[in-house]
Amino acid sequence: MKVDSSFIELKELHFHAFHGLLPQESRVGGDFIVTLRVGYDWSRAMETDDVADTLNYARLYELVDREMAVPSSLLENVAGRIAKALETRYPDITSLDLWLTKVNPPIGADCRGACVELHLTSTNYV
Repeated sequence: MKVDSSFIELKELHFHAFHGLLPQESRVGGDFIVTLRVGYDWSRAMETDDVADTLNYARLYELVDREMAVPSSLLENVAGRIAKALETRYPDITSLDLWLTKVNPPIGADCRGACVELHLTSTNYV
């Protein structure tokens, strides 16, 4: 059987972090949600049942957690750092879809959040 594409997803990871332009955001922090969809050939793991033949979910989470802990002014910077860290650690990744949402942005509106969305493939990886 030929696998055309395979992905590993981590959906709606919740973080309390210190990203934003306003002084209160760096002092008090806010809530954020990260969702990742990582393209990776895990067809070998279908046969071997060995975690060494795929991406370990826990390791992916640890990488995102580490980058979320570094304060940034812009969500774009955080998303870019997560993408770069993933590429560095896992060079066989074929694509990355990442959504980073600030749950309660200080914009004076009742909304479900402000989000940046990043889509990368192996040919345009940062």
